[in-house]
Amino acid sequence: MGAMSTPSADDVLAALDPEQREVALALRGPVRVLAGAGTGKTRAITHRIAYGVHAGVLPARQVLAVTFTARAAGEMRTRLRMLGVPGVQARTFHAAALRQLQFFWPRAVGGELPRLVDHKASLVAEAAARQRLRLDRTGVRDLAAEVEWLKVTMTPRDEYAAAAARAGRVPPDGLDAATVARVVAAYEELKRDRALMDFEDVLVYAVGLLADRPDVARAVREQYAHFVVDEYQDVSPLQQALLDLWVGDRDDVCVVGDPSQTIYSFTGATPEHLLGFTARYPRATEVRLVRDYRSTPQVVGLANALLQRVPASARQTRLRLVAQRPDGPSARFTEHPDDPAEATGVAHAVAALLATGVRASEVAVLFRTNGQSEAVEQALSDAGIPYVLRGGERFFQRREVREAHLLLRGAARAGEGSEGSLPEEARAVLAGTGWDPSSPPGGGAARERWESLQALAALADDLAAAREGATLADLVAELDERAAAQHAPTVEGVTLASLHAAKGLEWDAVFLVGLSEGLLPISYADTPDAVEEERRLLYVGVTRAREHLALSWSLARTPGGRGSRKPSRFLDGLRPAGGSARDGAPAGGGGRTRRAAGPVTCRTCGKTLSDAVARKLGRCADCPSTYDEELYERLREWRREQAQSQSVPAYVVFTDATLTAIAEARPGSSPELARIPGVGRTKLDKYAEDVLALVAGEATVGEHA
Repeated sequence: MGAMSTPSADDVLAALDPEQREVALALRGPVRVLAGAGTGKTRAITHRIAYGVHAGVLPARQVLAVTFTARAAGEMRTRLRMLGVPGVQARTFHAAALRQLQFFWPRAVGGELPRLVDHKASLVAEAAARQRLRLDRTGVRDLAAEVEWLKVTMTPRDEYAAAAARAGRVPPDGLDAATVARVVAAYEELKRDRALMDFEDVLVYAVGLLADRPDVARAVREQYAHFVVDEYQDVSPLQQALLDLWVGDRDDVCVVGDPSQTIYSFTGATPEHLLGFTARYPRATEVRLVRDYRSTPQVVGLANALLQRVPASARQTRLRLVAQRPDGPSARFTEHPDDPAEATGVAHAVAALLATGVRASEVAVLFRTNGQSEAVEQALSDAGIPYVLRGGERFFQRREVREAHLLLRGAARAGEGSEGSLPEEARAVLAGTGWDPSSPPGGGAARERWESLQALAALADDLAAAREGATLADLVAELDERAAAQHAPTVEGVTLASLHAAKGLEWDAVFLVGLSEGLLPISYADTPDAVEEERRLLYVGVTRAREHLALSWSLARTPGGRGSRKPSRFLDGLRPAGGSARDGAPAGGGGRTRRAAGPVTCRTCGKTLSDAVARKLGRCADCPSTYDEELYERLREWRREQAQSQSVPAYVVFTDATLTAIAEARPGSSPELARIPGVGRTKLDKYAEDVLALVAGEATVGEHA
């Protein structure tokens, strides 16, 4: 077969549905495309460009397509090459601006362009120190976020206090607005003295150069005459200012976006430019893409229902998606008694999907905050399911968690605080890291740090409730075991991600966890606009799923705790009339809804078990063990051989706790083996014959060989 031929203009149009074709044919004048999730917006705009070039209407080298991530820009370039138009420029705002600066700066300004710094944290820390402020790593990160927000919103430093109040922003680390403004001024002075620029300066300098030098602006406009802007709902005022200077007094600009997917207002993004586009260009062509090719009718129907309750002001631009795929399974709504039970239920459901042939990389578990990942990480590790954490560090790799772990270990060795209870001792140590019982206002890095440390405080509570007389040494041992169990493979694994990090991605199966009041909407979403952004965040999560969708929440944080939580208000009217399943029973499926499981108790002493290992063993870690040590060693040797043959860590086969439980229970049949936590359907099918043979004292299949 010869080389692939270049498609003709007619070929390009033939590949589109009626609405996408309408986008492709709108080649002149302003165009607004409202494109819902999964409706093929990238296909529409790349085919529009290709059609325009092949039809002789758009000169390829005069087209500039801009988007927000390097990944999206790369995908756009790839598609344009396949459509036979490799000469079109597809870049991020920053990449396009930097290229122009590098070309024009030496001749228009003179000298070398300031050096671009990869990270601003060290400069922000130095600027804060010049103001006699001592900030920890988290405070520096939050202060850097304020520096970025001031620039992208084009807010003067002396107006920071009023602008932050209007936007509902809380100055970081307890600083007042005037102090933040002084640090920003010191930061800018440091950069000037050292001929440096940061990521936002790339846009600031480009705007300044184009605004101050008509000759430069004229040269850029001669180069680019036609503009396409993807994800237009996420543009900031600074990006819009740059776009305006690129376009000039012309109107050949096509913008594409979805107001219902605006979830980055905290970074300065605003949908107002997309929403106000037709007011600015009254004769603009508008096309709505609503045919959803990604998700089943069941997923699409839930997404549509979620947006039915948006404010009246948002309904004009709300898109009602129309599913194009065949029917799939109904979405599952599951209520759990507590957070560990929810995480375990999700792990079991994931294992069931994997057993049907769904690839682990086609499954995602999404949550509102990174602090929610620990329970899910633990449950997946206990089930031997590999995972990948996207957009953040694994819980036990987070700096604040590692530091707290070391402090707790040191305090345990020194015997500090032995007069108090474990929760009191743990909180005293955590206070040394800057942790406070009260959560910080607002979001940001400080909030994420607090949530991580609060999870450690909560673990101390759980351990004290489950084991009378528990000490700091017991807590450290628990942390060691949990950390050791979380080195899961990262090549082919279930994706764990925050809802923000999931934007732009999709999977066959999506589990949305922690859907309770205070988590979604988050507790600090205290204005109507903030609450609606939380609704849009859930909408983004729902629309990531192609076929399988599960939504869950728990009534209490810990096993046996008071079930005072309420499901998210966003689920009102979405759950089936028959109610939600509990502990993984299907909702509305005709089967009997199971009662919520009660707390798991130790079979030896009867105390409530909270940590995952103890629940798996069915007894407290310090209660007498009744396992067969010889059998346990045979199981360990067999596991080692299995792990070597499969090139996976040993715990992926079975964790130590599961092997101990098998050695204690000595199952004599597959049903008995299946009742042991950590032995799901997949592992039962794969390992039951060998394990039962080992329990019976017989040789395994491998040993016969």
